[in-house]
Amino acid sequence: MSKKKIGELLKEKGLINEAQINVAIEQQKITGTFLGETLIKLGFVSSKEISECLAEQSGIKYIDLREYPVSEDALRLIPKDIAERGQFMPIDVQEGRIVIGVLDPNNILAIDTVSKYTKLQPVIYIVDSEAYYDTLEKAYFFLENPIKRQIEETVEILKRELIASQISRLTELIIMDGIRKKATDIHITPSEETVHVFYRIDGILQHGFCFPKGAQSGVISKVKVMSELDIAEQRLPQDGSFSFSFLGKNYDMRVSTIPTIYGENIVIRILGGSGPLTRIESLGFDPEETKKLRLLFNKPYGIILITGPTGSGKTTTLYAALREINLLEKNVLTVEDPVEYRLSLVKQTEVNLKAGYDFALAGRNFMRQDPDVMLLGEIRDEETASIAIRASITGHLVLSTLHTNDAVTAIPRLFDLGVDGFLLSSSLLAIIAQRLVRKICPHCKESYQITEKEREFLEFSKISDYPETVYKGQGCKVCSYTGYIGRTAIGEILIIDDEIKKLIVHREATYTIKDVALNRGMKSLIMDGMSKVRSGITTIEEVLRVTG
Repeated sequence: MSKKKIGELLKEKGLINEAQINVAIEQQKITGTFLGETLIKLGFVSSKEISECLAEQSGIKYIDLREYPVSEDALRLIPKDIAERGQFMPIDVQEGRIVIGVLDPNNILAIDTVSKYTKLQPVIYIVDSEAYYDTLEKAYFFLENPIKRQIEETVEILKRELIASQISRLTELIIMDGIRKKATDIHITPSEETVHVFYRIDGILQHGFCFPKGAQSGVISKVKVMSELDIAEQRLPQDGSFSFSFLGKNYDMRVSTIPTIYGENIVIRILGGSGPLTRIESLGFDPEETKKLRLLFNKPYGIILITGPTGSGKTTTLYAALREINLLEKNVLTVEDPVEYRLSLVKQTEVNLKAGYDFALAGRNFMRQDPDVMLLGEIRDEETASIAIRASITGHLVLSTLHTNDAVTAIPRLFDLGVDGFLLSSSLLAIIAQRLVRKICPHCKESYQITEKEREFLEFSKISDYPETVYKGQGCKVCSYTGYIGRTAIGEILIIDDEIKKLIVHREATYTIKDVALNRGMKSLIMDGMSKVRSGITTIEEVLRVTG
């Protein structure tokens, strides 16, 4: 049987259409890159989706290197240049066999090279190109430069003597360790005798290490210099940003400082380490909810809001929405703070407060750009809310985010921003509230009987329909003994139908709107979370952690 071309394969799976292939071929004529690579650059498919297709076609399993920690034992068996030349990745050593990831299922050279070098039987998985190159660079770099040991050595030197070069080195190591751990935030927290470093990983703060109090002002000054902040100002909060280049990739760092009784506290948000673009069906919503989302994002006009706290996956959902829109037929403009994913056929702009370019100014000017779809990164003020409403009632689809605890409370929040009840009811299509929960590690997953404490928590949260047997991760090498690998979304989708429109016009209480929505089939956040507990995807503890 002849092997299908990648374009045919993706088309068969419904991931791309003929028009997209034709545009990619046109671009390919100019750039000369492979079709698969061109499709990725145009944002029509992700490298992960191509690899999953290849895996399905070849009958070899796909493994996501973003969620599977690479074993140092496996890396030590094969030098980096050999792995790079052979286009494979040593992943793990299991029961006398070596697990490797390949980009091409027909990579015979990789199998021969691994067998010759290690004298071990290889177990083959497909990996995607984006994760492969990123992981290859990082894994071998951190093997040759053990960050943990370097931090310990630097801290030891600083305990004896405060050397400026070592303070600068420690600051860089703190950031590199955050990137290595896939942290979203780094907290440099002073206490009375030492300074603690915490990393937020998968939504949870984890303690990294301590360094001497004497190095505190040096580390803070170094971060401030990088962020172009005022070193002399220690009494007032400051905000800044800088770009950190590491292994050929740029990470945008957002810096915030506040004065505390023990000196300035610094939080660095790491941006630019985002995963691959995902599709709606991969977000974590159940099939029925996914169907609703698909229909909503294909509406010609109206407002769709995504709500939730910082780090709840709102941006990922917005981009999944953009992938549902036919970018060859619709003009899409975005204003973001900052641009986290780059899409070729979307006109993306970035907030620049120093230049006076904010969400409101962008929204006003977008109207002159003949838009079909507008993505306003966040509705923060009365003017942006007004522009969103005006754009939606003049025939545009507007996507945006709002910081509220659940879907229904977005309505009074918009009233607070001065939005008229009638205009809101006629423009709002839906509000999606979401959170991210950690997924149980499949390698150490086990069932157990629900505990009395969990039963009390559920009953306190008014959940009566709960299973007696649930699951958790025991903790193993693969999940770094946390019991969890990766995250998924739980969400509630409030569809603004005629009944709810009437309630909005009359400014009814939020609990009234919520009761009507639940009676009309809306699943609340905790209900969706519990359905994922029943399916063995997450734990009761996780659902209660994010829903309260």
